[in-house]
Amino acid sequence: MRFLAIVTLRNEAAFLLEWLAHHRAVGFTDFLVFSNNCQDGTDVMLDQLQVTGQLTHVRNDGPYDKRGIQFTAMKSADKHPLVQQADWVMALDIDEFVNIHIGDGTLPCLLKALPQADAVTLTWRLFGNGDQLSYLDLPVTSQFNRCAPEIIQWPWRATMFKTLYRNNGTYRKTGVHRPRNPDPDRLSDFRWFDCEGRELSAEFKTKRLFSDYGRSNFKLAQLNHYALGAMESYVVKADRGRVNHSDLPLGMDYWIERNFNTDTDKSVSRYTSATTAVLDELRLDEKLAALHENAVVWRHARFRELMKREQSRSLFSRLVMTPPSRLINAATARTLTEFALLGRADDSRKNSG
Repeated sequence: MRFLAIVTLRNEAAFLLEWLAHHRAVGFTDFLVFSNNCQDGTDVMLDQLQVTGQLTHVRNDGPYDKRGIQFTAMKSADKHPLVQQADWVMALDIDEFVNIHIGDGTLPCLLKALPQADAVTLTWRLFGNGDQLSYLDLPVTSQFNRCAPEIIQWPWRATMFKTLYRNNGTYRKTGVHRPRNPDPDRLSDFRWFDCEGRELSAEFKTKRLFSDYGRSNFKLAQLNHYALGAMESYVVKADRGRVNHSDLPLGMDYWIERNFNTDTDKSVSRYTSATTAVLDELRLDEKLAALHENAVVWRHARFRELMKREQSRSLFSRLVMTPPSRLINAATARTLTEFALLGRADDSRKNSG
């Protein structure tokens, strides 16, 4: 059984080896990795990992689809032999870590628990900053364990999911959160389940991007989302920009909607031994080890360079001053949802007129 992970990277070399080792431990057999415009040696590290047989690297240097860099990578992936050969496919980001709670924590165990599933939605669990100021060269999964609660009412982005799906031709295109372009003649037989074991409704087969909030979604597995990291790292991330909306700044709005620290979750530590074993093997390659060290140095240097800019200094100071995000109760969430629906209806009227 071949499990393929697709990921798009820019300036993430300092985190790449941990992410790769973790997902090897989870059970992914193949990795299709796109890079673009890297200054920290991510592309060179990917080249070396390709030489050693760890992954397949494709440079995604443009021109780009109007929907952005990541969508352009997905379009390239659709034609790639690895996608055509994969039994199961999942698109991930470097700050997302699959965390399976059952059996031995591997993908085959998850599918064994959902024997009728053709697609499985893994819902984000947002991990907050944990009041960490400085970037440290330590595993992300051990540094950050403060997170949102299992049941969250708002924002809706807190319950977005990524999809592990059977690559049997029912969907003809890959996607960032879900497969796209379904064959209508095959869709009715393609069954979607969430990680509570619930079979999902028909709208999940064509358009949904987020699970229902206000209920648990993590019984069998979750997708640990470390979107923020240390404050210094977030400033560097903001300088890079949003992967799908490079024209939009990454600021306090993104931070506040993800910086939940009310709960503690260390369940991903079940993978520590297996991940460490893979990491130790990767670091035996002296070139990889040196590239990692260079990326760490680059990240520290880049932050100091950004501190010469007023915009970056202002963002950093606001991060330091802003407390963790507070949870919103169900009644307030319903009010916000009503306003969102009101705005959607108004936009629909304007577009139809």
